[in-house]
Amino acid sequence: MTKLLIIAEHLDGQLNAATAKTVSAALALSPEVIDIAVLAAIPDSVAAQARHIAGVTRVLTIANPANKHPIAQILAPQIAALVQTNSYTHVFGPSTTFGKDLMPVVAALLNVNQISDLMGLQDAYTFTRPIYAGNAIITVKAPTDQIVVATIRTASWPEAAKGGNATIEAVTVSAHLPNHTRFLSLDVHTCDRPDLQNAKRVVAGGRGLGSPENFQLIYTLADTLGAAVGASRAAVDAGYVPNELQIGQTGKIIAPDLYIAIGISGAIQHLTGIKDAGTIVAINQDADAPIFEIADIGLVGDLFQLIPELDMALNK
Repeated sequence: MTKLLIIAEHLDGQLNAATAKTVSAALALSPEVIDIAVLAAIPDSVAAQARHIAGVTRVLTIANPANKHPIAQILAPQIAALVQTNSYTHVFGPSTTFGKDLMPVVAALLNVNQISDLMGLQDAYTFTRPIYAGNAIITVKAPTDQIVVATIRTASWPEAAKGGNATIEAVTVSAHLPNHTRFLSLDVHTCDRPDLQNAKRVVAGGRGLGSPENFQLIYTLADTLGAAVGASRAAVDAGYVPNELQIGQTGKIIAPDLYIAIGISGAIQHLTGIKDAGTIVAINQDADAPIFEIADIGLVGDLFQLIPELDMALNK
């Protein structure tokens, strides 16, 4: 019997879309049970959102003042205790900053190896994941006598449908919470634009923009399209935009319906971050730029001429 527990990611009372994508991956296994665990100081609002994800059996809430902030060393002992008490066979979390921080700690407490970035599930213990910056896919087989702890590559999965009506159960766990790790502060960059990892449209700029001031062209076009803004590592390293906009192997992995790359040559590290995108549009003055090899639509020319013209046409 496959019993699967998913760890909900949330912030300020809002459930992250990555949780629904993790449920989508879990459904591929056709497990008998899919439960979602919500750990928070006051989990009610998040649980109310999670219960409507189709395919979810129960939403288990663990209310504890210590869970006010998502600190892996605090959450993991509670999750491990919940897993052992309920005899779960699998524990999934999203392959986001939250999941990458938390799930290895959970795996260590359960004395198992963690498997990262699952993009395909062949059966309950056989999975596929990318390696070599996404240039190769390997098949990983987990021991059938151990609990599977894994992160899900959310860019490879759609959000599970809504319409579920799972029961919500408040549970208590007996776990020792360490006092050597504590919350100090959280610096959050706020933006009126769509979230980069969940946006349906993304406009990204590269080193070809030439300066932070010129990057305003990207913001203007993104506003016209209602899109999120991203950047290549070269643009981030040059100081054009902050690090949180970086797309690629060492940045964010995205899967928008539309991705527009402007002044981005297309280094392999960047292409790793957009391999799951729908339609890719590339604008670059170098006709031999690698980005054109994967682009569905390519424009060769001066971006400083093409982008204003494109923006003007879209605003007509």
